[in-house]
Amino acid sequence: MPKVPPQSRALKVAVVAFDGMTPFHLSVPCLIFGAVLDAPRAQTFEVLVCAANDAPLRTSAGFSIATEFGLAAIDDADIVIMPAWHDDCRSAPAALLDALRRAHKRGARIVGLCLGAFPLAEAGLLDGRCATTHWEAAAELVRRHPEVNVDREVLYVDEGDVLTSAGVAAGLDCCLHLLRQISGADVANKVARRLLIAPHRQGGQAQFIERPLPVSSSDGRFAQVLEWVAAHLEQAHSIDSLAERAAMSRRNFTRHFRHATGTSFKQWLLNQRMAHAQRMLESSDASIDLVAQKAGFGTALSLRQHFRTALRTSPSHYRKQFRANSSANALL
Repeated sequence: MPKVPPQSRALKVAVVAFDGMTPFHLSVPCLIFGAVLDAPRAQTFEVLVCAANDAPLRTSAGFSIATEFGLAAIDDADIVIMPAWHDDCRSAPAALLDALRRAHKRGARIVGLCLGAFPLAEAGLLDGRCATTHWEAAAELVRRHPEVNVDREVLYVDEGDVLTSAGVAAGLDCCLHLLRQISGADVANKVARRLLIAPHRQGGQAQFIERPLPVSSSDGRFAQVLEWVAAHLEQAHSIDSLAERAAMSRRNFTRHFRHATGTSFKQWLLNQRMAHAQRMLESSDASIDLVAQKAGFGTALSLRQHFRTALRTSPSHYRKQFRANSSANALL
């Protein structure tokens, strides 16, 4: 996992806009990194929307946008984001490709959301790496850039200095993942809750919502059960016991759970335990064994295995990374 810059200054995020883009794609990184949170010593970001064109840029929604910055904004950005690209996946301008290469060479994190993977591949930043893009364009990315290992099934791919995401809403997942790396799980979850989106989706299209909003009396009981589980993660939980607590049959509880969260109870519980472990590692000096017990993983070995699978790091390294940030903050 790349070293996170100290939080003594705002990290500059350059988001590249282009003529004909979909406004939603542009809004994704702006919403995630432009969020203002009432969190002590939270990492701040300066989001700059830039473009190669000086004239107002047309959008697919029928209105235009004006950018204040040219591609020179990329030259000193800490994070450079291509939020999308043209639907025909046309070649990118040489000036944009050169700017991406320079940014990558000096150590900036480069992100390609949806079709934004195409300019990154054209710039040679994905050679020999794993990447993803919108499933409809995956075959075209393979055809044009056979040197890239394209994974069509995942929401996003983190190669450390270069990240790519699948289409449309998966850009939110990718940006939240990056925010989680830089600012921690608690900050990322706060941003997700503000936007009413899942704090973390694992795998492909499975969706889980941390706290479903009740819309009826039965939904209210169901939400209370999930709240209770989240407060007692160290205990063993079964569908039968929770169905009984919710006054539902096993079949009805399972169907209701899938409808409310978009995923299975097993996956939802794992996500809850991972989030709890992350928060403990970030905010306490508890031993890895204690974190594993309190989060419901049982043993440190089990916790390490799940961290390696989900985050490609170890609990100790995860804590060290954010503890370094905390030490830097104490000096501010």
